[in-house]
Amino acid sequence: MLTPDELQILSTSLGVAGRAVLFSLPVAIAFAWALSRPRFPGKSVVDTIAHLPLVLPPVLVGYLLLLGLGAQSPIGGWLKSSFGVQLAFTAEGAAIATAVMAFPLMVRAIRLSFEATDPGLFEAASVLRAGPWDRFWSMTLPLAWPGVLAGAVTAFAAGLGEFGAVITFASNVEGETQTLPLAINAALNTPGRDDVAFRLALISLAAAITGLVLAEMLQRWARRRLEA
Repeated sequence: MLTPDELQILSTSLGVAGRAVLFSLPVAIAFAWALSRPRFPGKSVVDTIAHLPLVLPPVLVGYLLLLGLGAQSPIGGWLKSSFGVQLAFTAEGAAIATAVMAFPLMVRAIRLSFEATDPGLFEAASVLRAGPWDRFWSMTLPLAWPGVLAGAVTAFAAGLGEFGAVITFASNVEGETQTLPLAINAALNTPGRDDVAFRLALISLAAAITGLVLAEMLQRWARRRLEA
């Protein structure tokens, strides 16, 4: 049985990862669709932006978010003064940091799904005078749905384990931004709490495995629905 504190940490982690997927999924679909197209001016720049979080240290990503969205930055200051919105050191900030780090995983899965669709279908639709938006909403996106679904669930599972960017941009605030990795780190750095760290590690491992298995199951289910 989970203790109330563990339930709170798990709830925070699920909420942060879920909001991260919601924030980044539309943008990931747009990037993946663009990158699946033939060459266009600036494609290498778009590809670099989409995959940059994979090669940057997570702490650096969090620091860049602080510079760009912190309360002392132009954008962060404007959001706070105009709308009362503060992103740094909040659960929303943790979700944004998680979204940035999980973004490349979503883009890659969705892009592969777009590239796997039969181009002959779109050529036939073009001959029938279907516009680009009609082809995207009625053919491209439905056919790529398994990849979109798998990318979203994989990003969610990865978001549960994000540490560096979250602790840098959102800090480790109990009940607000303390996700499972942050709680494990706090327990490991507190004498006499090794058992707490071990229990939290088991919870984190179980959540990650569940997410990966669910992603595979949903992808298979979506493919069967398309083939039916």
